Amino acid sequence: MPPKERNIAMMGYRSVGKSSLSIQFVEGQFVDSYDPTIENTFTKVTRVNSQDYGVKLVDTAGQDEYSIFPVQYSMDFHGYVLVYSITSQKSFEVIKIIYEKLLDVMGKKYVPVVLVGNKTDLHQERTVSTDEGRKLAESWRAAFLETSAKQNESVADIFHQLLLLIENENGNPQEKSSCIIS
Repeated sequence: MPPKERNIAMMGYRSVGKSSLSIQFVEGQFVDSYDPTIENTFTKVTRVNSQDYGVKLVDTAGQDEYSIFPVQYSMDFHGYVLVYSITSQKSFEVIKIIYEKLLDVMGKKYVPVVLVGNKTDLHQERTVSTDEGRKLAESWRAAFLETSAKQNESVADIFHQLLLLIENENGNPQEKSSCIIS
């Protein structure tokens, strides 16, 4: 069976780790240097529940509360990874604005989203609690994960969860695995 093609956009405030998460997922490495992104596109074939997916991952420029939602990210995208840093309350506030703009531009009440609190390796600098992130994701009916691109913690899970949300949205609910990882 050929892979299902899925387009995913990574969005969030600047320097929250969107590029680091993208590169870690696609190439399996952590890039320590910070070079502001204009836009990068990555591709990777990944398997979820014995289905192959050709993922086209668009790593977008960091946005702030004044950014106009880039209309090109509302067309032909199947799902969104919205990233904030657990060390930045500002990035957490901005992600809420990005989400509202996303729904507004899409003209929908729901889009498949995974909310990601990145940089768990900097837990001593945490300013956004896990509970705050989880509650926000629940209010959006989104999946929620805390990750570390640096330590490759839960990175693949972001994309696997989003692919399952996209399948559900497309009317193809996947069997829930009874495998639990704790």
